[in-house]
Amino acid sequence: MIIKNGTIVNPRTKEIKKADIRIENSIIREIGFLSPDGQEEVLDAEGLTIAPGLVDTHVHFRDPGFTYKEDIHTGARSAAKGGFTSVICMANTSPVVDSVPVLADILKRGKEESIRIYQTAAVSRKLQGQELTSMEELKEAGACGFTDDGIPLKDAVLCYRAMERAAALGLPISLHEEDPDFITNNGINQGKVSRDLGIGGSPAMAEEVLVARDCMLALHSGAHTVIQHISSGNSVTLVRTAKALGANIHAEATPHHFTLTEDAVRIHGTLAKMNPPLRTEKDRQAIIEGLRDGTIDLIATDHAPHSSEEKSRPLTQAPSGIIGLETAFSLGITSLVKPGYLTLMELLEKMTVNPAELYHLPGGSIELNAPADLIIFNPEEEWVPETFASKSSNTPFKGRKLQGKIHYTLCGGNIVYSAAARD
Repeated sequence: MIIKNGTIVNPRTKEIKKADIRIENSIIREIGFLSPDGQEEVLDAEGLTIAPGLVDTHVHFRDPGFTYKEDIHTGARSAAKGGFTSVICMANTSPVVDSVPVLADILKRGKEESIRIYQTAAVSRKLQGQELTSMEELKEAGACGFTDDGIPLKDAVLCYRAMERAAALGLPISLHEEDPDFITNNGINQGKVSRDLGIGGSPAMAEEVLVARDCMLALHSGAHTVIQHISSGNSVTLVRTAKALGANIHAEATPHHFTLTEDAVRIHGTLAKMNPPLRTEKDRQAIIEGLRDGTIDLIATDHAPHSSEEKSRPLTQAPSGIIGLETAFSLGITSLVKPGYLTLMELLEKMTVNPAELYHLPGGSIELNAPADLIIFNPEEEWVPETFASKSSNTPFKGRKLQGKIHYTLCGGNIVYSAAARD
């Protein structure tokens, strides 16, 4: 295949240039002004931008155990539609990914899909926070990192020991930072909206106390430590300070946390309920500033499918979480690039090369002999998400006008999503 006439944006080299790309055997073989050999498929990208395929460090495909919400196949289709060619699945499935057989089954089935599916392993057995998993064996079996996402590690000594092991193994450890002892009702910020609704909530302090602890544990352990789905402005400051001290600390920001505030709960109800919750405008602006200055180096979706029946329950009873794969990139353009907070290059850094390098994954760049994992899109084109490739549709962004339409996603040189085929 040759991709002709597109504008290449390469976040690894920070180059922008008009050029063609020749793909052979799933690899980028030539970049320049090229002529087809007469037998190659030609994909015309005139007026479109070509970037590396997106990499998501935080998704829930609910497989095994909760496949009525999502499964590996529908999750992969949702990712491809959103421009993601690599995703990292969380370990809080049923059974938990705390043993080699469970991990091996997921990885085997993931290889059958059209995108690259990676899997984390749990830090603690059965996510109970009491006993560490066999982290060495799990790495050997293919785990790309460790996390008890969904549940915080309350035992500081256990958390530090896990960090030491992860550092020795050369893999990241990612942490869900919410101390349940401070939370009355999860998924909703403890603030003006929760007070008006009379339901209590989850204060920013519940996140901040664990972020402060784990920034120091990261500093002393040397582990590459990821603060997942950061939501508090104070947490951003803590991460910034830890980085300045020399910690190998990283942070994820989700599109919903840099786009929405707690006021969205009034409008969207349970569709705006997530852990950690949407917070104040001051927090949202602090997250954006963290993205601008590099304190937050990853944008991740926390793609969390739930059934319509589950999300139809009362606010305090419905599960937390929204889907995010199919809207994340456009929300980055709409909420960050268009207002001038980030350049398109900076957005792509946090969605391609940064996560790929942290998790030692292929991709993240457009260069010779790199995997032909690509996204082809129009950053100026408007579209409205109405239907989803995911099994679920729990999102407050349905029906919202967004900028940045994806036209093609290629993984290993194969077209795994085409807007023309869907429209």
